[in-house]
Amino acid sequence: MLRFRPWGRFWSPVWNRRSGFRGNQLIIEVFLIGAIFVAVPYFLTNNIANAYLTTVFDPELSIDRQIPVLAWTILPYTLLYAFYPAVLLVCPKNDRGYCELVVFMQGLIMATLLCCVIFVVLPAEIDLRDQINWDSMNGWETYLFDFIHMSDNPWNAWPSLHIVHSYLLARAMTVWALRKRSTSPIAWNIFLVILWVEWILLSISILTTKQHFLFDLVTGIIFAHVFWLALQKTLSEINDLGPNQFAREYGWTD
Repeated sequence: MLRFRPWGRFWSPVWNRRSGFRGNQLIIEVFLIGAIFVAVPYFLTNNIANAYLTTVFDPELSIDRQIPVLAWTILPYTLLYAFYPAVLLVCPKNDRGYCELVVFMQGLIMATLLCCVIFVVLPAEIDLRDQINWDSMNGWETYLFDFIHMSDNPWNAWPSLHIVHSYLLARAMTVWALRKRSTSPIAWNIFLVILWVEWILLSISILTTKQHFLFDLVTGIIFAHVFWLALQKTLSEINDLGPNQFAREYGWTD
């Protein structure tokens, strides 16, 4: 079974500086590392595909053009970008939470890099944007569609990173929310309902905004869930060993 071994030397400086900025330095550094190793590979391969590549594998099915455009779903689609700061806010501010955050981020980085390899080796253009009726949109819908189309070329089809990222981040936040639920059950239950309703809407929105094919959605869910399963043994080790022993075991500290 696929399993993640935390990178020792890579995370060691981050771990040893974790108490800086009133205990927030690790979270800040993990966010910056994610911005570099998640965002940069995606946009690099997206622009390479748009400029130089042609479709090698076309995953379009007849049903893709039968799915209606629902302009308002651009909102849950765009709300993916709220998942990244949200996961940092929900992360427990203790050594166990910090260990888990590092493992989650490493999983996200590795999933992204593997997806980017697929994007370059088997590029697929998502040629569905011609179905969008711009005249039927209101102001904020037009603005969000413009923003997405300006920043994201219609490539990097499958597996959908929108699904891979949102699923892994939602599962991470769920782990922490369930652990915190005993302190404020109503608030955390509401949070979990909102989180997973948004994830379902986001999953639908990649089709109804014509950003992806159905194949991209299915492969994205499968891909993300396999990565999530691969993280489980490593996460169990944090619980079994304790965060400090776990950090020593993987070379983050002496």
